[in-house]
Amino acid sequence: MYLYKIEIENFRLLENVVLLLEEGTTVIVGRNNSGKTSLTELFRRLMSENTPTFRLEDFSLYVVGQFWEAFLLKCQGREDQEIRAVLPVIEIRLTIRYEKEAVNLGPLGDFVIDLNSDCTDVLIVIRYQLREGGISSFFEDIPPASATSPEGDKLAFFRTLKERIPKGYLAIMLAVDPNDSTNQKPMELVKLRQLIQSGFINAQRGLDDITHRDRDVLGKVLETLFDTAKSEAATPKDRDIALKLESAVESLQKEIDDGFNDQLKGLLPAFSLFGYPGLNDPHLLTETTLDVQRLLNNHTRVHCAGVCGVNLPETYNGLGARNLIFILLKLLEFFKSFAIKDTAPGSHLIFIEEPEVHLHPQMQEVFISKLGDIARLFAKEFNEGKTWPVQFVVTTHSSHLANKAPFESMRYFLAAPKPTAGHLHATRIKDLRNGFTNSMEEDREFLHKYMTLTRCDLMFADKAVLIEGTTERLLLPQMIAKVDAEQPDGPQLSSKYLSVVEIGGAYAHRFFRLLDFLELQTLIITDLDAVEKDANDKLVACKVSKGSLTSNGCLKDWFDDPKITPNGLINKSDAEKILENRRLAYELPETVGAACGRSFEDAFILANGDLFGLNGASALDREDEAWEQAKGIKKSDFALRYAIDETTWTVPRYIAEGLRWLAQETCDLATPQVKTGGGPPEENVNSLREEQYA
Repeated sequence: MYLYKIEIENFRLLENVVLLLEEGTTVIVGRNNSGKTSLTELFRRLMSENTPTFRLEDFSLYVVGQFWEAFLLKCQGREDQEIRAVLPVIEIRLTIRYEKEAVNLGPLGDFVIDLNSDCTDVLIVIRYQLREGGISSFFEDIPPASATSPEGDKLAFFRTLKERIPKGYLAIMLAVDPNDSTNQKPMELVKLRQLIQSGFINAQRGLDDITHRDRDVLGKVLETLFDTAKSEAATPKDRDIALKLESAVESLQKEIDDGFNDQLKGLLPAFSLFGYPGLNDPHLLTETTLDVQRLLNNHTRVHCAGVCGVNLPETYNGLGARNLIFILLKLLEFFKSFAIKDTAPGSHLIFIEEPEVHLHPQMQEVFISKLGDIARLFAKEFNEGKTWPVQFVVTTHSSHLANKAPFESMRYFLAAPKPTAGHLHATRIKDLRNGFTNSMEEDREFLHKYMTLTRCDLMFADKAVLIEGTTERLLLPQMIAKVDAEQPDGPQLSSKYLSVVEIGGAYAHRFFRLLDFLELQTLIITDLDAVEKDANDKLVACKVSKGSLTSNGCLKDWFDDPKITPNGLINKSDAEKILENRRLAYELPETVGAACGRSFEDAFILANGDLFGLNGASALDREDEAWEQAKGIKKSDFALRYAIDETTWTVPRYIAEGLRWLAQETCDLATPQVKTGGGPPEENVNSLREEQYA
C-alpha cells in the first residue's frame, strides 16, 4: 500500500489543493512562500501530536471571514445547524491504495469499509471542526453587532477567537467509503499513526559551526539508534551490539569502583581520630553508575579519523559533510524505528526539507538520485531483505536537485491570487506527471535534458527572460537597471528573482508549454532573422529591408504562420505579442520609418547611432552602416565592452518595451474582482498573512 492522494482544505495557503504522491520519491518545488513548508507542518501536527490543534492563523485567509458571518447568524438567533454550516473547517482527505491480491492488510483493515471487491482505495478524512454542541460557548460573552454598529468590534472579536479556537475546536477522523460518502466510520486518531509512520528532517538542522557552541548533533542521533537497538523488537544482531555496549560499560564501571575507592581512602578523613563517643567510622565508599544512553547523550563526541592519534571533532568537518551524514543517520534511525514495530505500519512517510543545505551541486544531484537505493540498501542489510514501504517527500529550492529528479516526480507549488479574492494568495499544485500529454513526449524529453544540462531555475523564479545568446545575457543586467531608472516610482524588475535562460530562436517555442504550465510571467527576446532567396533559390540572411521571410522558428510558431514576412512582424501590435503570461520581443525601428535591425547587435547600433558614428542621410543608409559594423563584431568582446567599460547607451526599443511589461506584477495584467464580505480587520489580515507564507 502507499499514500496516493492528499487533499487539503482551508489550511494556510493550502486553501483547496490536491497532491498526488509517487510510490517512491516526490519532489516539491516552487518559489518562496508557495506553501511547501505548510504541507510539512500540517503533517507534523497530524502525525506527531496526540491531539492535533490549530490556531486562528492556520485557517486560510479566504475563510477567516466566515467566523464573523457565523457570529452574525448567531446574533440573529439562527439555528445551530445553519451557523455550523458557515463555520470554517480544516479538512484533510487521504487516499491510500493497496494491492487487490493483498492477503493481510494489517492496520489498514480497520479503514476498509466498502463492499466493492474491485475497489482498492481507502479514504480517510480528518476534520478540525467545532465540537458538537459548542456554538453557544464559542460565541459566549461577545458583544453582539447592533443596528448602529452592524460591523461590531471586529478587532476584539478576532482577538477573542484566537483564545477560543484551540479550546472549542476538535480534530476528528473518519473512514469513508470511496464509493458512498454517506457510509462513514468514526476512528481514533491514534490509528492513523499506527497505519502511517512519519519522519521529519527539518530544513534547520542545528549543524552549528565551531565558532558557535558545540552541538554534537550526530552524537545525539547515535543515542537514538542505541535506544532502538536494545528494544525487544530489534533484530538479534542489533540487540547483541547493544548488550555488548552495556557489558563494556559494566566492566569499566567495576574497574572505576575498585581503583577509585583504593585512592579515595587517602583523601577521606579518619573519623576514629576524633575519639568522640558514638562516632563510628562510616567507611565511606563510592559507587559509580554509568549508563550507555547517558554516555552517548552527554559524554560521547563524534570524531573523524586524523593522523598520529589526533582525531578531528564533529564540528571540524565541513557543514556539507555533516549535513549529509546527519541525513543518512536520520534515515537509518527512521528505518530502525519502523523495523522494530510489533505491527508494521502500512506506509512510512518521510519529509525531507531542503536537503541541499550546505551541499555542493554535484552532491545534491547524487543525493536525490540515490534515495531509492538507500531505502533498498537498508532493507537488504538491516531487515533481511524485507521491503521498506517508504515514501519520501522532498521540498527543495535547488535547481540542481530539481532538474536531476524525473519530471514525473515533481509537483510545482504556485501561490497566486484568485480573481474573486483581490490580492489574497492561495496555493495551486501542478503535477508535472499530468502536465504534459503524450503528444508532447518529445518536448518533455528535450526540456528535461536541457534543464539538467543548464541548471535552469525556471521553477523557482518570480519571472523569466528567454534570450538568444551571450550578448543579450551579458548586457541584460545593465538594460534592466536602465529601464528601472526610467521609472523610479514604478515596479522594479531588479528586485525580482529573475531566471535568464539562454535558448536561441530555434528552441524558444519548445518552452511555451512549460512556461504556460508554470504560469510564469516570461519575456521572450528573440531576433527578427530576416532572410531572402539567393541565386540558387536558398534562403540566406539579409537586411530587414530586403527580407521576404524569417528563419526564426519561435516567431513562426508564435504567429502560426510559416511564411510571415519581416514587414508583417514589424507591423504586429503589442496585443498580438502577448499571450497570457508570455510576451514576445523582437527588433523594431526606434521610430516610425527608421531602419530596423535583424539581430541584437545591429539593433543596438541603430539605437545608439551617435555612439557608433552613424551618419547616413536615409533609413536605408543607416541600415547599411549598422549591418556592416555588426558583421565585424565579436559578440563576447562587444558585450563585455558595453556591459563594463562603456555603459552610457540607450536600450533598444523592443527590449525596453518588453522589460517594462515584465516589470508589472502578474496580478496587474488583469483586473481582479475583489471579494466582499466579513473578514478580519486589516491589522489581523497582515499578521495572518505572515503566518501563512511559511
